[in-house]
Amino acid sequence: MSEKAPDLWQTACEAVSLLAASASGLGGIVVKAPPGPVRDAFLAMLKQALPQGTPFIRMPHALPEARLTGGIDLASTLAAGKPVFERGLLASAHGGVLLAGMAERMDRAIAARLEAALDTGHVRIERDHISDNVPAGFALVLFDEGEPGEDAPPASLTDRLAFSIDLSGLSWRDLGGDDVLRPACQQLSPMAVALAKGHAETLVALADALGIASLRAPLLAAMAARANAARAGRQETDETDIANAARLVLAHRATRLPAPPEEQQTPPPEEQQEQSSNPEPDTMETQDRPLEDQILDAIASAIPADLLAQLQAGRGGRLAGRGAEAGRKAPATRGRPLGARRGDPRRERLDLLETLRSAAPWQRLREQRGDAAIAVRKEDLRVRRFRPKSRTTTIFVVDASGSSALHRLAEAKGAVELVLAECYVRRDEAALIAFRGQKAEVILPPTRSLTRARALLKGLPGGGGTPLALGLDAARQLADTVRRKGDRPFLILLTDAQANVGRDGLGGRQKAEEDALASAAALQRDGYESLLIDTSPRPQPKASALADRMGARYLALPHADARRLAAAIVPAR
Repeated sequence: MSEKAPDLWQTACEAVSLLAASASGLGGIVVKAPPGPVRDAFLAMLKQALPQGTPFIRMPHALPEARLTGGIDLASTLAAGKPVFERGLLASAHGGVLLAGMAERMDRAIAARLEAALDTGHVRIERDHISDNVPAGFALVLFDEGEPGEDAPPASLTDRLAFSIDLSGLSWRDLGGDDVLRPACQQLSPMAVALAKGHAETLVALADALGIASLRAPLLAAMAARANAARAGRQETDETDIANAARLVLAHRATRLPAPPEEQQTPPPEEQQEQSSNPEPDTMETQDRPLEDQILDAIASAIPADLLAQLQAGRGGRLAGRGAEAGRKAPATRGRPLGARRGDPRRERLDLLETLRSAAPWQRLREQRGDAAIAVRKEDLRVRRFRPKSRTTTIFVVDASGSSALHRLAEAKGAVELVLAECYVRRDEAALIAFRGQKAEVILPPTRSLTRARALLKGLPGGGGTPLALGLDAARQLADTVRRKGDRPFLILLTDAQANVGRDGLGGRQKAEEDALASAAALQRDGYESLLIDTSPRPQPKASALADRMGARYLALPHADARRLAAAIVPAR
């Protein structure tokens, strides 16, 4: 049994208890767990904690928009001769729980619908000649079934959910056999509980200390604290409620470890003498500490142990997928279904059901004009939309200048070969750009061939100045070519950011750095995903500033070999 298994399951029990007390106010929960007995036990516990008869709706992974939001019931409409409205899953889940599996593969359009319903408690229907605003207040349970390094559920959606529990490492035995269900929690109203003075400020300070930028996080933590107090029968929150809320809502959102307390400076000799004559008990020092510092110490164990690895991977990048969509011109005819839209079936695949559903409300009027029994007009035609699979092309941009260039190039060569092996399985590609002296050149065009890559990488020279701007410009040109093909470019820049050659090929560190920052800003403006690996012996502020200007994730690996580079790159892609 894992040492942390009881603690993880107890955390899940506490989250379920608070969610049952204030479902819609807390948004919901992300559960990382594959299908199996542990997930079934979690669902059984959640169902038992809710009042009997609470709606418990499962949402299929791939479903049309009409099924989600509601629309025309085609069969009933044709039978009745008048429009018959069918409730969608969002409205059916009102007052209950909506379960969504395979959240890591959720379509962004579906996620946007869920986000709007979570924000407003309603679903707005504007389709099939229907305009309505239907109540849809529910708690959302997202099941993340992805493997490490794969895509994560949409960040904009998980930001609206208070809790996140990782049960992927637990087994049924870890839960204690059949004794896993907890008694149903007492249903109390958190809205009747007030936040004590200073507790709102404490939650905001905790979020800032953990590097949480979203304003929803402290708001959800405040609701969780009120729910915790209501469960205990208190009319006002206390420090225990704030600590529990921070542990359950804020800890898993941390993007940095809290700074250690500043070391106390040695007081002057006269103050030391005064303190020795008037000693104070140690307990006073603890009492004088701010509440947020005490809570940070208490929730330190709840901060993800692999936080650094998660930050390196940059899971759920904010620009994911934009490159492929920007380069696509012709409509896709195969891939993941995205619903239907008005279009020309001569160019795209006809969606017969959606076409009939669009024509159904007009049948009585068209019958009066003497048209056929089922009259379909041009404006009724609907075609299917698809999201085709797009390849990822990883573009290595390697600083081949200076005395340590041979070492860096050896790392890059090894990393390219390791990433290419993974690309072959995914049908992705990799490319290599090297810059040194007064030029930047594409050493390895996009390819999946290991044999070709090894032949071109063999004997790659190094040394000379650092034309960083030229390297970034070459990367941008190659990324544009990849994007126009409909693929997704991902840039990996390995450099110490010590630019000393400008775009014009002339020396001068100041001009070279200005050119490099301008080229980096152009990459961010075009929306390219990128990762900057700082190869300096020590992390450099210039490299970090360059990553910020590029909109890139920053990773300092001063002594990385090829395998460590590949291990950092593969999950980031």
